[in-house]
Amino acid sequence: MLHIPLSATASQPAASQPAVSHAGRSHCGPTTAASLVANAVSALDRDPHMARHYLERLAAMFAPDTPPPQAEPVKGGLAAWQLRGVVLHIEERLGSTIGVDALAQVARLSAGHFCRAFKVTTGETPHAFLILQRVRRAQTLMLRTDDTLSQIAYACGLSDQAHLTRLFRRVVGMTPLIWRRTWQTAGTGVIADEQQRRWS
Repeated sequence: MLHIPLSATASQPAASQPAVSHAGRSHCGPTTAASLVANAVSALDRDPHMARHYLERLAAMFAPDTPPPQAEPVKGGLAAWQLRGVVLHIEERLGSTIGVDALAQVARLSAGHFCRAFKVTTGETPHAFLILQRVRRAQTLMLRTDDTLSQIAYACGLSDQAHLTRLFRRVVGMTPLIWRRTWQTAGTGVIADEQQRRWS
């Protein structure tokens, strides 16, 4: 199942992250392990997804050097090529209206079959997934640009700033204005970059 982290509040990032080899195992010592634990505890209440991320990196430090098993397709879900195509279609068109029929065509399924298969694969309906992607894009733009919230709303395919604020508060738990000020003050754009790489 695809998990998508979006709630990014004021938990502080580690000063540095452990280097991870191509096998996915970290080559760091007790100091780094303690730092990851401290960051996980700090983020637990405000950002469970980031807390889980820290714990996964900690676990990787002690994991055996064996390749992970190949994931099997989820029964009744989308094939890998279908999910990749749908996600790419959404990312390339976030600034415009995206209908379920268009996504179903990308996956070469009927609209009804596509919605069921998408929910099985991702745990979200296509509409809910699309909202999450728009909010995530808004977070990225708020940290990387000086655009106004109205401009960001339009760039994310939303009708206006009020629309952005309503969806953002529902997903993240605070208004985009407060979220932007909090993270700009904390200087934590690196976390957004980490999230983008991890879940893209």
